[in-house]
Amino acid sequence: MKQIRVLLIEDHFLARMALHSVLSGHSQIRIIGEACDGEAGIAMYRQHRPDVVVLDLRLPRVSGFEVIIELRKEFPAARIVVLSNYRGSEDIYRAVRSGAMAYLTKDASGEELLNAIQNVDRGLRYLPHVALDRLAERMPSVELTPRESEVLACITQGRSNREIAEELRIAEKTVRIHVSSVLDKMGARDRTQATIYALQRGLIHLD
Repeated sequence: MKQIRVLLIEDHFLARMALHSVLSGHSQIRIIGEACDGEAGIAMYRQHRPDVVVLDLRLPRVSGFEVIIELRKEFPAARIVVLSNYRGSEDIYRAVRSGAMAYLTKDASGEELLNAIQNVDRGLRYLPHVALDRLAERMPSVELTPRESEVLACITQGRSNREIAEELRIAEKTVRIHVSSVLDKMGARDRTQATIYALQRGLIHLD
């Protein structure tokens, strides 16, 4: 079984030790570094290139949001799990929009944290229903046609227009029309933003 190399970025010593204790008890997890602030966390990522980062948002010097943005800018494939006391829809939105692939609050169980890390390591998002519900509060509802919903589902899977056309057995030109309509209805500027909005509004569920 592959070991998942994890970097912890948490400024509180006891919280960091608790995380280390919970995660190191699983044979699939290997803690390769621990940082007590955002700046040190970014430096450790550059040095160790972990599979997954477990990150608090409230950090000294460089905030967790800034860490996410910097890591995703320098390492687009960086896989980040947020573990925070912040529960507001705006905080969850900012973290996901910045590039976090999972968002858990600090009262999450060790099993749920492990599940999030495993999913994120596989390139999947992990947003519990409570996080999706908070995101849904932030945005108005969207009415998509059945075909537009099918196209949106393909978009969230990262498929190109040609691949969507083949999957749905329609012309690529028709796909472009549907994609444009979906983005317009959702108020999204691109496919990535449409995926985030779909998560926010409960149009798709990946957990």
